[in-house]
Amino acid sequence: MLPVLLANLSRILDLSSRKLRRSNGNHFFFHGPWFLSMSIFVTANPVDARHLFIDNFQNYPKGKDFYEIFELGGDGIFIADGDTWKYHRVKAQLLMSSTRFRVFIAQLSREKIENALHPFLAYASSQNKIIDIQNMFLRLSFDMSTNFIAGADLGTLSRDLSENPIARAINEVAAALFFRFVMPRPWWKLLRALSVGHEKRMVAGGRILDRFVAEVIEERRREIIEGRDAPPSMLRSYMEETEVQESYKFLRESIINFLFAARDTTSAALTWFLWAMCRYPHVEEKIIDELNSISKSITSDGLAVFEAEQLEKLIYFHASILESLRLHPSTPLNIRSVLKPDILPTGVKLTPGMKVVASMYAMGRMKTIWGEDCFEFKPERWISKEGELKYEPSYKFLPFHTGPRSCLGKQIALTQIKMVIAAMVYNFCFEIVEGHVPEPKFSFILHMKNGLMVRVKKR
Repeated sequence: MLPVLLANLSRILDLSSRKLRRSNGNHFFFHGPWFLSMSIFVTANPVDARHLFIDNFQNYPKGKDFYEIFELGGDGIFIADGDTWKYHRVKAQLLMSSTRFRVFIAQLSREKIENALHPFLAYASSQNKIIDIQNMFLRLSFDMSTNFIAGADLGTLSRDLSENPIARAINEVAAALFFRFVMPRPWWKLLRALSVGHEKRMVAGGRILDRFVAEVIEERRREIIEGRDAPPSMLRSYMEETEVQESYKFLRESIINFLFAARDTTSAALTWFLWAMCRYPHVEEKIIDELNSISKSITSDGLAVFEAEQLEKLIYFHASILESLRLHPSTPLNIRSVLKPDILPTGVKLTPGMKVVASMYAMGRMKTIWGEDCFEFKPERWISKEGELKYEPSYKFLPFHTGPRSCLGKQIALTQIKMVIAAMVYNFCFEIVEGHVPEPKFSFILHMKNGLMVRVKKR
């Protein structure tokens, strides 16, 4: 099956979704050449997902191969297994659940909206410029991420959209990691030994990231020693704890892991949601009607900004975000290894060494899960007859994963998405450039292959 995979890599998400819909049990086995040890179980069945990620979670770790591919992130929360993962998760969970940190996130989001997002869009509108909104979201998410993770504001979202070496390094490393993921292990290991191609660029990008990490850790350390006040970023909060303030390894791994996760997942979710607003104007109109029902602040430029607490009241807005994530989950695939022999509730036998892939992308497109209208963008499916949000089990709706490794940053991400989108659609109109056809890019993150080119106009 490997030749088919390689020949259709750019559209493998849709092809695999089609095969999963036609397969008995909504799952199938993928087999490559025996000498490459490519035996993979692919599923879009919620019953499988519950067993893999909740009921028998311990038997399906990330695995050694995953750790080797993502060696740059060390023993970070998104890579490690066992006690190391538990330690990282407990620390992150305590921080992200604190009121102080969540208030900080909301304040930071508002500042970025007023000082970066609004000025950029107002300038693009005044100049009648065509902009790649995906690039804008990547920069905005990157600036917010470096700020709340490391306490560093790199200001990449500006009128001139100048290139930033840290952002470029992350892009280079991400491309190299994905190359490792899709290529057989002997191939990329040979390139690593020869230090050529993606592997050479990953080493260079890794050095830039390590220098950045060392600089922000040293800056936060000086703040603490000198008793200077500073925002409660993740790094600053960790370093204020006696047991971790001297652990450079832990701090480095936390910064790198969360930086990669936060920047790309949020920007992808924002891009696909704005695309939905352009494609379904009736949805946008309903969201604007909801926004008119809550209080807002008006900036000196005459633009509206909404507070996170007010946005929490809006049912249709929240349902629209969930619907966008159903069809376009930021992380389209969830990958695990099989530790011990197991039999799934659906009767499938799995053996040690196999890989398991749950396709969140395909699950959002299953008639057996979401009904005959599963391909339609329909926020109403998330709203009950009483006008309340419907609950769907997390093993059925997987954009934030499920079980012990479910996303700790879910509420933070939803807060940022709501604040950014509200500030955009209430103040500006967006129109996709004629002839521009967005399509999913096959990667760890569901970005758009050719960006999202739009025109911006002030309302």
